[in-house]
Formats: sequence, C-alpha cells, structure tokens
Amino acid sequence: MAKAKTLFECQHCGMTTPKWMGKCTNCGAWDSFIELNPQQQEVIKQTKSSSAKSAKAISINNVIEDEITRFSSLDVELDNVLGGGIVPGSLTLIGGSPGVGKSTLLLKVGSNIASTGKNVLYVSGEESASQIKIRANRLKSNHDTLYLLSEIRLEQILVELQERKYDFLIIDSIQTIYSENISSAPGSVTQVRQITFELMRIAKEQDIATFIIGHITKEGSIAGPRVLEHMVDTVLYFEGDSSQELRILRGFKNRFGATSEIGVFEMRGDGLISATDIASRFFNRNSTQAGSALTVIMEGSRPIILEVQALVSESHTPNSKRQATGFDNNRLNMLLALLERKLEMPLSGYDVFINITGGIKITETAADLAILAAIISSFRDRAISKETIFIGEVSLVGDVREVYGLDNRLKEAKMQNITKALIPKKPLEKTALKTYIVDEVTKLLQWY
Repeated sequence: MAKAKTLFECQHCGMTTPKWMGKCTNCGAWDSFIELNPQQQEVIKQTKSSSAKSAKAISINNVIEDEITRFSSLDVELDNVLGGGIVPGSLTLIGGSPGVGKSTLLLKVGSNIASTGKNVLYVSGEESASQIKIRANRLKSNHDTLYLLSEIRLEQILVELQERKYDFLIIDSIQTIYSENISSAPGSVTQVRQITFELMRIAKEQDIATFIIGHITKEGSIAGPRVLEHMVDTVLYFEGDSSQELRILRGFKNRFGATSEIGVFEMRGDGLISATDIASRFFNRNSTQAGSALTVIMEGSRPIILEVQALVSESHTPNSKRQATGFDNNRLNMLLALLERKLEMPLSGYDVFINITGGIKITETAADLAILAAIISSFRDRAISKETIFIGEVSLVGDVREVYGLDNRLKEAKMQNITKALIPKKPLEKTALKTYIVDEVTKLLQWY
C-alpha cells in the first residue's frame, strides 16, 4: 500500500512544503503551517493544472494586440484611478480598513452602472439583503437592474451567474465566501485561492467586470495568501480614517493602466462622492502660525498643495523623540542631522514632531525643503507666510536639488493665489510667481 503524501501550507503566503516548518522561508511567518488533507491537496493540483495551458512561442511582431474597451463607472475619481474606466472581464481587488467605505463606494458604483441599463449583481456574505436595501435607500441607489444576493456558497453564486447575464459583479467580501468542495474554513488560503480562480475564470469567460472586497490585516496588507494579489488584474487600497471626511483610493497594481493616480472621495450623509474640488482641502490659509509651511506634491498627474506642520519642543528625557505622521521617519532623522551639521541648530535636546495634514502620506522627496522650513519656523517661533511654497529635494551634502513636474506644481500654486515660491532652479516656463532660487540649505535662514 502506497504511503500517503503529506503537504503543509503556510496560512500567510500559501507556500507549500512536504515537511512542517516552524518559520516560513517565503514570508517569514512563525507557526503558520497546517497540514492539508488529501481533498485539499487535490484542489491545489487541479488549480495548478487548470492555470497551466500549452502554448507555443511566437515572434512579438506577430502578436495581435487586443483592443481594450472601457465603460465609465459614472464616478470621476474611480475612473481616474482605473486608468479611464472599467474594463469588461477584469478582476479588481479593493482593500481597506473597516468602516473606510469600501461597501458604500461599490454599492454606489453598482447603482451608477445599473442606471445605464446594465445588469449588476451585488453578492454579500456579511449583510442580509434588507440591510443592503437600507443603505441603498440612503444612497438613493435603487434601480431595477441592480440585483442583491445574500450568499456565502460559491456554487450558488455561480448558478446565479449562469441564469442571468450580468455585466458587473461585486463580491463583499472574498474572506466570507467558501466552496462546498473544500473542507477548510472560509477565509483560509485554500478557500481564497480556489474561489479567486473560479471568479477569474467566469469573469474572463462571460466578460463580467468583477470587483472583490478584501479584508486587511493589522499591518495594513490584504488578508489571505499573497497569490490573491497576483491573480487579479487591479489592486486598489482605501486610505484614510473612518473619522475623517476625505478618503484616498490608491492603485498598487493595474494591468490596464498606470498605478500613479489616486482618487479622492468625501464621505457625506448620502455616501462617498468624488471630491473633485480638493485644491484647498489640505491646507488652511486663514491662520498663520509658526511651524507651518506649504509644499506641492505630485500624485500621478495631479498636483496637490499640502500643509506641513512641525512642532519643536524642549525634551525632558535623555532620548529626544522624533515622530512623523504621513512622512518617512528615517528621512526625518536624516533631515534633522543635516540641520545640526549645516545650520548648527542644537536639535539633539528637542523633541521634533511632523504632521502632514489631510491624511496624505508623502512618498516623494519634493517636500524636503518644506519639512526643513517648518522645523526652523517652529524652532525660532517665527511664522511663514501662507503665500509662500517650498519645493525641493535636500541631499546629504546640504544642496537642494530639482524635482520633476516643477512647472505643473507652480501652475497649481498660482491657481491657489500663491505669490512666492522657493525652488531649486528656474522653471522652464514663465510664471507669474516670484521665484527664489534655493540651491543650498543655508539659504533658508534668510526667510526667518
């Protein structure tokens, strides 16, 4: 009699191994391997065999390009993140913290699409149809072609998709759906993998644009195996706090467009709506106080004016605190060391706190000059005019270097009635702003 083969699977990343391991060599998780029964092993084999198709290599010059068609979601911000609209047959994963508005946004989008005459199916494994109906009444999202299905069994969902032709499918959420052919619990690696493969197959076969809602872990990543993000066409993350009005939808993967664009939404009583007028949402021009400076960052092709706030206070502990919200803490430490070295500012005995208003996280270096300006302003207790912006990357040697999109940043500043700009070099195009060249950090002192 043949000996039964054993197979262990990591519940964090989905890695399989014939022997149990205390630590996963792929994702580094401890005590995450569980043994799969023969039925679960067979599901993995079928998944791999179904995804492996025989193909022959052909010259790239002989490849016929598929024309990508899109249809609008009737939401400007969502279309912007997706690269111009929703692609039929695409599979999109959207994640975010609880209460950020994932279900609300997709119900509103489903209603928009249903209003154009397309059939939309909203599958919920967390709420009943009556609960969704109450939210739809608040969002004014009642249309005859918007169908609700409160079901957690994958087989029943597939039956519904066969009985009626749907153009748009919403799964809320992937962790609550399970297949009766797999004995593991809903949300497990085996369940999520198999369900995602089935949804991907039917989305491509029937040309159904599918949106999947995914829960996130405490670290901020989507729960379940990492293969989930690799299988889908688009991955979107909702950023923001449920206590804030503004929410940001950011693309991390998009097979049909760029991932540099963001969408800004505003939570109101009637749901999430596109915050098209966001030019003055992230800074306050009414009050001028020490420790505040303005800068312009680029989110894709969109320039956004942000307010950088700094607080420098005398430390009463041996180890001074350095804390940043919305900015890289390691880069903050580098900039503080640069101030001590080049400007001889005794910051070692002071606590320094940095905050980026509006809940936006700065990932580019164009805000370095504004960070320094805000720190110096708080340290010397001298306010900076709200009609001045600071744009530039600061290097370790103390010089200020140019950033991309300088002309677009200055145009946005001019539209918001900014009159002065401290920049590393002259712009290519003429501007009505008074520009001052700051090519060294030491030149910042003349503004205080």
